Amino acid sequence: MPHLKSPVVRRVYKCQCGRPVFLRNTQCVNCGSQLGYEPGRLTMVALTPGPAPALWRIVGESGGALFRFCVNRQSASACNWLVASHEPQDQLGHLETPCLACRLNRRMFDVHTPLNRHRWRELETAKRRLLSQLLALRLPVEVKTPTHPGIAFDMLEQVPGGPPVMTGHFDGVITLNVVEADDAQREAIRAAMGEPYRTLLGHFRHEIGHYYWDRLVRFDIVRLEHFRALFGDERMDYAKALQQYYRDGPPPAWAATYLSSYASAHPWEDWAETWSHYLHIVDTVDTAASFGIAVDETTTESEPLDGNYLWRRDVAGAGEFLEMLNAWVQLTQVMNELSRSMGQPDAYPFVLPFRAVAKLQFIHEIVIAQRSR
Repeated sequence: MPHLKSPVVRRVYKCQCGRPVFLRNTQCVNCGSQLGYEPGRLTMVALTPGPAPALWRIVGESGGALFRFCVNRQSASACNWLVASHEPQDQLGHLETPCLACRLNRRMFDVHTPLNRHRWRELETAKRRLLSQLLALRLPVEVKTPTHPGIAFDMLEQVPGGPPVMTGHFDGVITLNVVEADDAQREAIRAAMGEPYRTLLGHFRHEIGHYYWDRLVRFDIVRLEHFRALFGDERMDYAKALQQYYRDGPPPAWAATYLSSYASAHPWEDWAETWSHYLHIVDTVDTAASFGIAVDETTTESEPLDGNYLWRRDVAGAGEFLEMLNAWVQLTQVMNELSRSMGQPDAYPFVLPFRAVAKLQFIHEIVIAQRSR
């Protein structure tokens, strides 16, 4: 049976005192050490004061690199990412400057009200988890500029009389309606739309999928041909396709082909939904492996996925991909049963249809190609 191998993104972190710390922590509750996420090393580190104010070194590296805290560390967003000291100071010459994660923000809502401070923290916590995974997968994470096709986040609030704020992606700009950071309102939207799952992290992963389609598929002739064979022709009218979906709903047999009903609306949405599920799968399997969770003895409700599910059997990484998916199937059965034990909805309320596995493998191949560059 499949087992969980070494994680791509290690999700177990320890302070210099040996106690566990987590991705969102800024201080060790045991020894009091200041903590930060160092994106260059993809890990949490304990810090000790450096040779000058506002400069820090990693504990145990007396002659090592110097870091500064992100300017938003003390803000409501509680950003714990570090900035290498050789990076430029901001235009005012402050010793603190935004980290990579915060530099991706382009337009922001008013973060000074009590409600919006809470929303800001929730949004940024989800965004930082997304970015830490993307960096570990060696996917391009760069600031959008007029001359560079990077990423920009617009986190906006609907105001009376103002234009509607729609969560979505266009040309590298990912827009999030901040109402999604309110649990009650997000749950109401989920129920109204008949969705089995709706989270901030899911939104980020879906919308970033659109960006990576533009970046990694759109201008690659071979990948684009494969995409159309698996997902369909993206040249079909997008606006009309969405209108038809919201008017008529998904096709009756959508569950045999798609991971979600929304994926049936248009090939771009199928890609983004499949991409987000791929990130869900990889991060959750990585987290389980990081904590030493074993699923080898788990009894599954169905037979393991075999090579017949694959898009291509003869490519590098096909066996590894299949092992990961089978481990995922076992892991989600445990996760769902644990959720039921707590009276909660299933953690992963989805089924992997035959055709979706091939689409996931296509995405896996693209990600593996990026990691090997």
